[in-house]
Amino acid sequence: MHNHLVVALVYDRLCTFEFGCVTEMFALERPELERDWYRFAVCAAEPGPIRAAGGITLSAPYTLQMLDRADTIVVPGWRDHTELPPEPLLKKIRAASRRGARLCSICSGVFVLAAAGVLDGKTVTTHWRYADALQRRYPALRVQPDALYVDEGQVITSAGSAAGLDMLLHLVRRDHGGAVANRVAQRLVVPPHREGGQAQFVPRPMPRDESGRLARLMDWVRANPALPHTLTTLAERAAMSPRTLQRQFRDTTGMAPYDWLLRERVAVARELLEAASPLPMARVAQLAGFGSEESLRRHFRRIALTSPGAYRKEFGAHGAEL
Repeated sequence: MHNHLVVALVYDRLCTFEFGCVTEMFALERPELERDWYRFAVCAAEPGPIRAAGGITLSAPYTLQMLDRADTIVVPGWRDHTELPPEPLLKKIRAASRRGARLCSICSGVFVLAAAGVLDGKTVTTHWRYADALQRRYPALRVQPDALYVDEGQVITSAGSAAGLDMLLHLVRRDHGGAVANRVAQRLVVPPHREGGQAQFVPRPMPRDESGRLARLMDWVRANPALPHTLTTLAERAAMSPRTLQRQFRDTTGMAPYDWLLRERVAVARELLEAASPLPMARVAQLAGFGSEESLRRHFRRIALTSPGAYRKEFGAHGAEL
């Protein structure tokens, strides 16, 4: 890692927080670590003053030529995920990829890397709000919408703004080891590694037609999660054929009925785990409709990317795992 150069991109309408995270991680001197730290530079993706969120104006000291020397390039959230980045920037990113530079994005910054064509065939993530748009526009990507960050070796992508810190700490862990990453996290006053993923924060899908049969069915299931629901019983309740119910669920939520049901049951379990009066885990499993603690743990970990016990410790009123 001797003289490893990290370059942060800035551009008009920059996300101040995400840029600040990169600066905090790599620009500060850290003599307490007693090792070579990163060199850090900021380059402008376009000419002119850089306006950042909060009324700040930046003057970047370097142009895109700095990307030719970078060992790691970090792209904060792009200003508009529907706007194609300027071609000179994309050319520089392609060149950096070909020579083996490490490419990292925070939130919608992944759209810059995707537009450059350096993500094709790779698994990536972004903020859950942009995941569907990213997958539609770049079908050659494998978008993992629940992850806080995804490490593909040369390319590392992260979810919404705060997840950028998780990814940046992961880079430090990769480069310098866990002990150094833990000390950096202590100085930042953040956990060195967060359990789970952004699935914990994604709103539950709602039907567009709230007066229709599907909306009434979904409301009824939410009120009765512990019942032994099947595709047949749900279709009968909605007065639809199973095939029609499946089609309407996919059109409305993007999921099959069973997948939606599992996510609803996990949502119920989350509410129970957050409750002021903690319930035994077996009771949580029963009330949420999982039937057993083993089933609760398996599905909760798959969907929320953490265990029920860890979730209760993080978000419960008492922070006590039973």
